[in-house]
Amino acid sequence: MENQYAPIVKTFFDAPTWTFTHVVYEKPGGHCAVIDSVLNYDPKSGRTSTHSADEVIKFIQEQSLKVKWILETHAHADHLTAGSYIKKHLGGKLAIGKHIQEVQAVFKNIFHLEDAFQANGSQFDHLIEANEELPLDNLKIKSMFVPGHTPACMAYVVGDTIFVGDTMFMPDVGTARCDFPGGDAHALYQSVKKILSFPNETKLYMCHDYPPNERKVAYMTTVGEERQHNIHIHDGVSEQEFVAMRTARDSTLEMPVLILPSVQVNIRAGEFPPKEANGVSYLRIPLNYL
Repeated sequence: MENQYAPIVKTFFDAPTWTFTHVVYEKPGGHCAVIDSVLNYDPKSGRTSTHSADEVIKFIQEQSLKVKWILETHAHADHLTAGSYIKKHLGGKLAIGKHIQEVQAVFKNIFHLEDAFQANGSQFDHLIEANEELPLDNLKIKSMFVPGHTPACMAYVVGDTIFVGDTMFMPDVGTARCDFPGGDAHALYQSVKKILSFPNETKLYMCHDYPPNERKVAYMTTVGEERQHNIHIHDGVSEQEFVAMRTARDSTLEMPVLILPSVQVNIRAGEFPPKEANGVSYLRIPLNYL
């Protein structure tokens, strides 16, 4: 792996959603990228808050960093993105994989969104192509198309580090579910194998952790550790075995608590639906549909 410069990574954990947000940069005073930010949401009241994003913003300001990229690995189904909020406060370009258009088209239909909502990715500042390089001072962020969990998932390679999104988790947790619209266990197997083809010492930064057996939360592992110990896809597991396991397991999983609000906001790049005549934004809940 080309390792022109090793990135500095600062990770933040949002406990209610088990989500990690990563700030990636070369040195203090330079530019940074924010990967997978969190907007806090209370499903009981429908209220949002920004304390998780404000922690990220405070760190960026303390390090005198300038935001160049606000990156999403995919349209998350388990938390709302704070991408739009961070951009309003610190600038930067909001970016996501170009296949977000497929996800938007599916969910525009599911939620019966307003005619004005365009399923073309135009809500984002930049749609990322597979294998595209995004500049970040002397760092290069190279995109890796890793569908399976969703048809639009991206991982980001920076030097000796990969931000894997929801493709996989810590070795004792396994891999992502594939039963959302457009998910594909065969595709996920190939995507994870693509990540695990990097050198064993390559660092893998997680988007989530769901620690079993009272293990402490962890956000980083390596290719070598995953190849040896991942409970779903360690070396020797065939694609057929993986797909059978993933399909059976996914059939037992409940929907994520925040999937309905999250997807509606995240396909809009973190913006809320247009306000109605009374000045309030509303989310839609399709009854007896999903």
